[in-house]
Amino acid sequence: MRGGEKVLEQFAFLFPDAPIYTLVANVPKLTPALQRHKFHESLIARLPQAWRHYKKLLPLFPAAYRRLRVKSPTQCLLTSDASVVKGLSCAPDVPHVCYCHSPPRYLWGMENTYVKYTADLNLAAKLIFKTTIPYVRRFDHAAAQRVTHFIANSRFTQERIRESYGRESTVIYPPVAVADFEPGRAAEDFYLVISELVSYKRIDLAVDAFNALGKKLIVIGSGPEMPSLQSRAKDNITFLGHQDFASLKDHLERCRAFIFPGIEDFGITPIEAQAAGRPVIAFAAGALRETVIEGRTGIFFHEQTSEALANAVLKFERESERFQPQVCRANAESFQPERFRSEMKQFLEERIPAVFKDYAWPC
Repeated sequence: MRGGEKVLEQFAFLFPDAPIYTLVANVPKLTPALQRHKFHESLIARLPQAWRHYKKLLPLFPAAYRRLRVKSPTQCLLTSDASVVKGLSCAPDVPHVCYCHSPPRYLWGMENTYVKYTADLNLAAKLIFKTTIPYVRRFDHAAAQRVTHFIANSRFTQERIRESYGRESTVIYPPVAVADFEPGRAAEDFYLVISELVSYKRIDLAVDAFNALGKKLIVIGSGPEMPSLQSRAKDNITFLGHQDFASLKDHLERCRAFIFPGIEDFGITPIEAQAAGRPVIAFAAGALRETVIEGRTGIFFHEQTSEALANAVLKFERESERFQPQVCRANAESFQPERFRSEMKQFLEERIPAVFKDYAWPC
């Protein structure tokens, strides 16, 4: 249940009878709100443990979505997309609203990143991926031209949609379960990273910075970069691997500050940190410029280096009294799920009135 699934969950609340079409689904891992819906999966889902290994099957995505046709009658197609689900087959007269979390980075600007997810493949297989990417990119671009309306999850993503697809979009920030966090607990003497451990997240910067500082850092998350990060980390850095939500909540509420060294199209965890009353120390790029208030709910560093991050940590400690838990929480409140649903309702009623003007919204 990451950002895309949480958006899909809100769609499920708004449209409780709607079927869900997807590449693959590990339904038992989903929330009850999603499990109540009927799922239509692509042919890829027939492969053993497809939900675990689907990232390795990128060359098959276009064919899988072409074969997965949305059944008639359908009044509107609403997609939650960070990949190529916008290429789902549907009748051409059906309006298609695409909530875009990001034009997929493995197609648009970070093509080599996808290979990081396929470390267990041989060189021949990796070559196939590299030669396939232009084909999948063309499929994605063509699908984007058929979308009726784009919604971007941030102004940063809005610009990437414009650059990648030549399409305009409306910004509606994703929902964050702010109420799940309590901002009143005392901060303890450790900093926190919560992230998938892949190269573009730049957790290596946090490791190097805290190696130099000697201050306590806890890293929650797993991924292909974990062994190399652990090997370069000193004893003041602890890796906890994957943790359940109770552990994430506990660490967020107790950390001194949340560390975010990468570039994200939105980034839910920094808002969750603020919901827990904790300030954020982040690289000054991506959507965090839209979700963190410098000098009030966080500090930015402006060069993506371990030295700049270390200096930002020291600056934070000198100015820590400026960062009040209630101010962090107040900023996070603007990303509540209720706000997301309200803005989605308004958007759909205004853009597709023939379908939604008289729709009886369930929530």
